[in-house]
Amino acid sequence: MTPRDHHKPTVEYGFRRVIITVTVIIAALLELIDTTIVNVTIPTIRGSMGATLSTIGWVVAGYTLANAIVVPITAWLSSIFGRRTYYVGSIILFTFSSFMCGHSGTIHELIFWRLVQGTGGGALMALANAILVEIYPDELIGFANAMFGLGVVLGPTIGPLLGGYLVQNYSWPWIFYVNIPVGILAALLSLIFLKEPPEKRKTGKFDWQGLLFLIIGVGSLQVVLEKGADKNWFQTNYIIYMTITAIVGLIVFVWWEIKKAKNPVVDLTILKTREVALGTIFLFIVGTGLYARLFLLPQFEQYLLGFSAYQSGVSLIPGGLAAMMLMPFLGLALRKGAPPRLISGFGFTVFFISCYLISRQNLQSGGVLFGDFFLPIALRGVSLACLFVPLQTITLSKLEGPDIAQGTGLANMARQLGGSFGLAMVATFVNYRSAFYRSDLVDDISMYNRATRTRVNHLIHLFTSQGYGPIRAAHQAYSVLEGTVVQNVLQLTYSDAFFYIGLLFLCCVPLLFFIRKVKNAGPPGAH
Repeated sequence: MTPRDHHKPTVEYGFRRVIITVTVIIAALLELIDTTIVNVTIPTIRGSMGATLSTIGWVVAGYTLANAIVVPITAWLSSIFGRRTYYVGSIILFTFSSFMCGHSGTIHELIFWRLVQGTGGGALMALANAILVEIYPDELIGFANAMFGLGVVLGPTIGPLLGGYLVQNYSWPWIFYVNIPVGILAALLSLIFLKEPPEKRKTGKFDWQGLLFLIIGVGSLQVVLEKGADKNWFQTNYIIYMTITAIVGLIVFVWWEIKKAKNPVVDLTILKTREVALGTIFLFIVGTGLYARLFLLPQFEQYLLGFSAYQSGVSLIPGGLAAMMLMPFLGLALRKGAPPRLISGFGFTVFFISCYLISRQNLQSGGVLFGDFFLPIALRGVSLACLFVPLQTITLSKLEGPDIAQGTGLANMARQLGGSFGLAMVATFVNYRSAFYRSDLVDDISMYNRATRTRVNHLIHLFTSQGYGPIRAAHQAYSVLEGTVVQNVLQLTYSDAFFYIGLLFLCCVPLLFFIRKVKNAGPPGAH
């Protein structure tokens, strides 16, 4: 043990550190996979339960809503109940609710248990990051963040692939049942190997007011982001009221936690540290791009290129593998003094290049794994590895002790809210941009236009030769023409969306200069 480690009694060594690392990464992967695994199975679940489109959306929204509320208060809850007890309890709750989700007989049962599952899963991310940072010595913090980053990047990638495979070969309840053996194993290993940190548990008055304001503010904001695009945003009174509630709730929450609470449920004072504040903002943007792009790509592949849900999942493999191979090396590079700002700048730039390459794809693109999408998806994995590890290191670089858990909670909440914001933003963009392109293309389609007349007459002749009557052949011709318009509108819209997502990341590069130099390693005793 180096002199530096005496300041950090939570450091583990040898087999214990390896097994704890594997355990918390597996638990974090479970939580992240369940964020996206349901997306590709929504049509199947909806058909099985006879649910409406608006109702089935809460199967996804309920999980992320509970996550968004629980993540920022995990540090506080672990200080009340004890981190080991709270962490193991969260794994058990997540595992049990996974069983109940698969066993649900009605859509309302499923929504309820998804809320419970999200409540248990929220701690698995924030505490996993805090545990890894604590069990590694200071000079290996970058490596610890790289290990945690594997779950963050691989989870959303594995989710659609696993969901598509299970639905295609088994049935939708299995997307929840697969969590059970892994959850039981993670709970047992955590009970055996995980230690309680030396910090004393919090005592004093329970901050009910802060918790209530947080639930109102973050909960309402999450609902607005999840449902805003479906409800036509501020043309719906429901969204207007929820937006006002979110703004008021968050303002009152911040005021209460800073000015009034003696035992705050979320310690917002750590945002006074520049690295925490800027790192949180950057992670919000990373979440925005990660989830917006994961939403768009399967839509492009399935609706325009005819991929199945499983094939869409397979196409994401190069990105996951690239990130998985690169992250450990990035952690070691940070340990040896590589500047996090430079690596982050490279990551933002590569993400833009990846989005630009996808924006150039067309209706003739193809290849499930080693096709036209291989390079841009592999570059996406490289970029996310170069972003997540350094940004997480920057965010936590000035924090110690209990503040680490607070910092990881805020960072993970920012990334998750960024994901919800990205989905809402891209859904709205697709709606409005599609209307723009449709109007532009339809203006050129008219029976007074010679090219249109020629195309329609050719199609009518084709369908007539296949045995259709004149009226039905005309209907079929116009249907084909409409399908062509829709395909071209969606291609142009998705291309624009990918490009602007990449541009958002490129605009972040100059902001990195506001971050002070972070020392990843130093002489013994330095901190």
